[in-house]
Amino acid sequence: MIYRRKTYKIKPEKLDDFNTFFHTYLYPNQMKYGAKLVGRWVNEMKDEIVAIWEYKSIEEYEQIESKIRKSELHEKANEKRKELGELFIECKQDFLTSTAFPSTYHPPKHIVSVCGYITNHHGEVLLVRNLHRADTMEIPGGQVEEGETLEEAIHREILEETGATVQLEGITGIYQNMTSGVICVVFRGKYLSGELRPEESETCEVAFTKLTKDNINQFISRQPFRNRTLDAMDGNYLPYEAFHVRPYELISRFEMKKEHEFGQN
Repeated sequence: MIYRRKTYKIKPEKLDDFNTFFHTYLYPNQMKYGAKLVGRWVNEMKDEIVAIWEYKSIEEYEQIESKIRKSELHEKANEKRKELGELFIECKQDFLTSTAFPSTYHPPKHIVSVCGYITNHHGEVLLVRNLHRADTMEIPGGQVEEGETLEEAIHREILEETGATVQLEGITGIYQNMTSGVICVVFRGKYLSGELRPEESETCEVAFTKLTKDNINQFISRQPFRNRTLDAMDGNYLPYEAFHVRPYELISRFEMKKEHEFGQN
């Protein structure tokens, strides 16, 4: 693995503009072609931002950069920079390699996320457009925080991203991204209440949509997001338990539902 450290010198008053630009243009283009963001930090004075990206090799980095420079989103980014003016005073980058053998410092890690296929009484599906994945709509969700059950996480994420409270029915699928290490658990449920609204730092669009297998490509452009949505549309449920041990204590459980039970919902 190699790591690219990109350092930006900015004016503090430009921090919000830079963050929005990064999540709308830079981040999604890098992720689309295979780069992995290790992390991004700003100093106490808010005049320097550091982003570290991970690649398998320098050759992979060069291939990704070549594809990005030819992309439509890169052209849009250049146009937006002209519109915004000076986003940063200067930037520089260098490359780092790890001094440790694999797993010397850190045990294997996976990120667990959740998302929800939520319908209203018209049968419409709740979709969002995220700032850093503006090329597609998707069902709402996000990362599970430490100490949360999957059930708690999906309720929190949907409320944060859309303003909606929901009733969960069950889990319809589990999806593992081998590139990013993210495991996503998809719930299906029903809208209960709440005025829909986007969350400023994450979503730019939130709406119930008449979604079908025939029109899904018009709304959801990324194949992994389409797959999990189509699976949830079919409504084949998986059992799920959250529990403590020593002594055993069941926190929550979703039972698998039969087809005729699903049809009555």
